[in-house]
Amino acid sequence: METGVVIKSVGSRYRVLLGNGETIECTLRGKLRIKGVETTNPVAVGDNVTAERESDGKTGIITEVLERRNYILRRASNLSKQFQIIAANLDQVLVMVTIILPATPVEFLDRLLVTAEAYRIPARILFNKTDLYGEEETKRMEYLISVYSRAGYPCHRLSLEKGDGIEDLRNSMKDMVSLISGNSGVGKSTLLNILNPELRLKTGKISDYHKQGKHITTFPEMHRLPFGGYAVDTPGIRGFGLADMEKNEIYHFFPEIFRVSKECKFYNCLHLDEPGCAVRKSVETGEIDFLRYKSYFSILNDENTKYR
Repeated sequence: METGVVIKSVGSRYRVLLGNGETIECTLRGKLRIKGVETTNPVAVGDNVTAERESDGKTGIITEVLERRNYILRRASNLSKQFQIIAANLDQVLVMVTIILPATPVEFLDRLLVTAEAYRIPARILFNKTDLYGEEETKRMEYLISVYSRAGYPCHRLSLEKGDGIEDLRNSMKDMVSLISGNSGVGKSTLLNILNPELRLKTGKISDYHKQGKHITTFPEMHRLPFGGYAVDTPGIRGFGLADMEKNEIYHFFPEIFRVSKECKFYNCLHLDEPGCAVRKSVETGEIDFLRYKSYFSILNDENTKYR
């Protein structure tokens, strides 16, 4: 029996990096398939596993998934009762966004940040394609950086075309396991090719009609970084369904709302229309940005959010 980490997941097959540096292709032992029936994938990229080699010595069977220290979960598409684990055992989440080509919806960004907060995974925001921004787009970006910096999220300005901001990003990823997520077309694969030129990942063009990217990465995969650490590449996602949360704890995952909520008159305040709500007062004074409160309100009232 050997231990290793899952570095690629393709359907019911998994690539496992063993402790000796060797990789083997694995399937699951039958009984593992019914573990955690709420998830569509019992094993995820980043999972530490034990594996038993087959007689050929080149393939194996995953016999056990070791305890996860964290994971990122989303509601599985069109399956209201099932979740999908995107990746496990992460040091940080890097959310890649763009102001145009394509424009990243703020609500998408906030849903991803809420999920990272829920599983206590630090997050950074990468604003890419700065070389394409005119005065209006730059103003929008600086406004968002102000909003999210005040909330406590480190923000990076990137131009992959010019190489701007890459060195600082490398420093923040060194010796870490980083999940890179974002909408299709924001530049995730291009960034990975810059961070590790040996990868030569396929990149796509933005659709002129829809102004959206095409799905290039089709399965989650963990890549070794030459300067130390790993990056988990994920398929571009257009929507991010929240799952496995309590309705009255959503505000805990907006750091700036949670900080102010301690001053509310009622301990179970949902910050909607309750008297003595310090959060709504802070929105009115601008201490909490209305954009973030609007996302909170939207998530709270989203019938597609899967609550516990």
